[in-house]
Amino acid sequence: MDRLLFIFLRRYIRHGSFTVTTAAGSTSTFGDGRGSPVAVRFTTASAQRAVLMDPELKLGEAYMDGTLVVEQGSIADVLAILLGQEPIAAPNWALPRLVRYLFRRLQQLNLRSRARHNVAHHYDLDGRLYSLFLDGDQQYSCAYFDSPDLSLDDAQLAKKRHLAAKLRVKPGATVLDIGCGWGGLALYLAEIARAQVTGITLSQEQFQRAQNRALERGRNQDTAFRLIDYRDVDGRFDRIVSVGMFEHVGVGFYETYFDKCAGLLADDGIMLLHSIGRSGPPGITNPWIAKYIFPGGYIPALSEVLPAIERAKLIVTDVEVLQLHYAETLKAWRERFLAHRDEVVRLYDQRFVRMWEFYLACSEMAFREGEMVVFQIQIAKQKGLTPATRDYIAREEARLRGIESGYSAPLRLAGE
Repeated sequence: MDRLLFIFLRRYIRHGSFTVTTAAGSTSTFGDGRGSPVAVRFTTASAQRAVLMDPELKLGEAYMDGTLVVEQGSIADVLAILLGQEPIAAPNWALPRLVRYLFRRLQQLNLRSRARHNVAHHYDLDGRLYSLFLDGDQQYSCAYFDSPDLSLDDAQLAKKRHLAAKLRVKPGATVLDIGCGWGGLALYLAEIARAQVTGITLSQEQFQRAQNRALERGRNQDTAFRLIDYRDVDGRFDRIVSVGMFEHVGVGFYETYFDKCAGLLADDGIMLLHSIGRSGPPGITNPWIAKYIFPGGYIPALSEVLPAIERAKLIVTDVEVLQLHYAETLKAWRERFLAHRDEVVRLYDQRFVRMWEFYLACSEMAFREGEMVVFQIQIAKQKGLTPATRDYIAREEARLRGIESGYSAPLRLAGE
């Protein structure tokens, strides 16, 4: 088994300095020697064999279980090297990937009851966990670094401002926030844009926290939160925004999603979809992520999203691709998470800490070294609802920034 592992790594690792010690004690270094060296060690032969046969699933499991130990560098450094290599065709990986692709629609069969269960798996964890590594407003999606030296809090505020600018929200406009999280964007649109906002979520924890924040901030007259599936929402809205929720819809439900949005959007309305996407063709959800972090989740290719929008008789009016913004966001989250490692251990245990460290690290490297990006797709029912050039976005951001500077409420605090 050592021989097979070393043959594979010699073929795969062309860049960097990657040292592996097997469970039997054999050690070898791979790559061209450039960059900071990284070293790992397997503690069991079974873990070593499993990673060789199915690394997409078993590498993360081995790190969680402590059967893969990082002896030099961090797991983020390990993943940076592994994901930074040129892809190769490995025959022993072909069958697991084919099976996962063939069954991806079943894995993403997000019917109402299953969708609620999938959301609870991740978002209904102990609320104290998220407060340890997110910004003060608890924005759990890609920040917008419109300046490279921004803090995480400022970049998340810039994200909300950027979204609001593209939505062109007028005072009194009705806004539907699909997948509202802990309510930060909805509260921003109510406080700064003076909109009437309805936020919806399937997470009990997020729903309760968002409601409490609205009450604490005195926004219960213009901000309402509902624990409801997007498929069950009624009414008409001047604006629809969805941030970080579309990844949970499932490829088999894209037409359902956009048909529903078309029915909810006013004829002169604007919708903005903010979603993780892949810069390449359609693929599969990483099996480790699907099993431990986001069951039922899927990152779409643009070629899967645009046809569903067209079939709903909606018009794409603007597309922006954020390339490395999420990598920087995840780096900040990972550093904050590790700074509070002991507190997370007290909430859960060491295995959970290693699981989340791996999740944050592999997600960061998927954006930094892989094909993950973020799409912001602006959608309407008719042309002419936005100015002829994109200059309006910067002008609107400047206007919103001016309102923020004169606003006395604690925009960056999570309702404290």
